[in-house]
Amino acid sequence: MRAPVPTTSARRRARRIARGAAVLAFGAVVSGCSTAHSSAPWGDAARGTVVKVVAAENFWGSIAAQLGGRHAQVTSVIANPDTDPHSYEPTAADARAVADAQYVLVNGIGYDAWADKLLAANPARGRAELKVGDLVGVQPGGNPHRWYAPADVQRVIEQITADYKRLDPADARYFDQQKQTFETQSLADYDHLVAKIRATYAGTPIGASESIVSPLAEGLGLKLLTPAAFLGAMSEGADPTAADKALIDRQIAARQIKVYVYNSQNSTPDVVAQVNLARAEGIPVATVTETLVPANATFQQWQTTQLLGLEKALHQATGR
Repeated sequence: MRAPVPTTSARRRARRIARGAAVLAFGAVVSGCSTAHSSAPWGDAARGTVVKVVAAENFWGSIAAQLGGRHAQVTSVIANPDTDPHSYEPTAADARAVADAQYVLVNGIGYDAWADKLLAANPARGRAELKVGDLVGVQPGGNPHRWYAPADVQRVIEQITADYKRLDPADARYFDQQKQTFETQSLADYDHLVAKIRATYAGTPIGASESIVSPLAEGLGLKLLTPAAFLGAMSEGADPTAADKALIDRQIAARQIKVYVYNSQNSTPDVVAQVNLARAEGIPVATVTETLVPANATFQQWQTTQLLGLEKALHQATGR
């Protein structure tokens, strides 16, 4: 007999608990990395113009900080891996930061609706705003996890650089140099792994715990067999249907999927059961997280570590 299905609030509590566990598991791999928001105080005269930036989430904040270098001061609102970006309640300090910012970067697509409210409640003349969903053409109701789509990450890099150059035209050449260094050096391992996995494992069937994996699977050319309704329900903290759970159990039992990928920061009882079943059937399991783990990792360190884990699981499953 199945255990009772937890309520939405119980799911969110489980998600917060799982986030803390993910920090401990992941921290040993990339500990000691620099934070995305640890540059000099705003307006340091010795550095010339410094653009004041607020990012709703630290995965975008890490990219903005590296592209801005010494001419940007980036503060990420969601920087604690224990924080659920979906249900975050902004503080008075967050409101002050947004009100003072020259540039605000939010994900959009319904992922961080609290950030939209902050912007509306704290208008500022001349402030530039970048909503990733609008940039990449994904509307509310679509998959919000665009930082897992390599092509969308590139579009964000291009736009942030263009916005920096518009806000601080005197340092346009510097921002171009930062972008070139970030793309050719900082992202080298990330880009290499994306290309390698796509070339080696395109078409490989996988299963997943939630929709955070969907843009990654698409970017890597993997075939995601898990029902979209289940993926969406798990991402939103809703109850998946019994039919979808039964279908996933059959996919795993029949080894129709080669690898199972799950978000270890949202490890509900349904997900734990699927992970255990996959392992019992000899199906390799790979993990991802929703935000930077540890919080002081860079975007590329975090993503590269996860891609290496996924590549290892795919190799184990296919022998390629």
